[in-house]
Amino acid sequence: MSHLNGSDYDEAVGMAPFKPQNFGDRLNKAAIAKKAALEKFEAKTAALASVSAEKQAERAALVAAREARAAERELAKQAKAVEDAKAKAEKEAAQAAARIADEARLAEESEREANAELERKAARDARYAARKARK
Repeated sequence: MSHLNGSDYDEAVGMAPFKPQNFGDRLNKAAIAKKAALEKFEAKTAALASVSAEKQAERAALVAAREARAAERELAKQAKAVEDAKAKAEKEAAQAAARIADEARLAEESEREANAELERKAARDARYAARKARK
């Protein structure tokens, strides 16, 4: 094959002969390539837009569910705080009532003891006076 010149070699190998292009042909091919790339991009974008809309709807639903759960937790927390405050108030009231009852019982006991002491003193004084009267 070394004896073939350039164009004969191209024909023997099966290659198309070289055709020089002018500037207009190159511009047309570039415009066609740009148009094809743009169409491919727009088709891909349209497909992604529908998927993106679905994902965005799913995210919005997840956010709404998360916010609902947070609101429920906050309501439960507030209800628990109210119950705790109510229980604390009841406990303090019961303690106050018990303290008042203990103070009343202690006052009664001290009054009885004071009365008993006065009676013992009066009895002792009466015995002392009776002894003095006998002498």
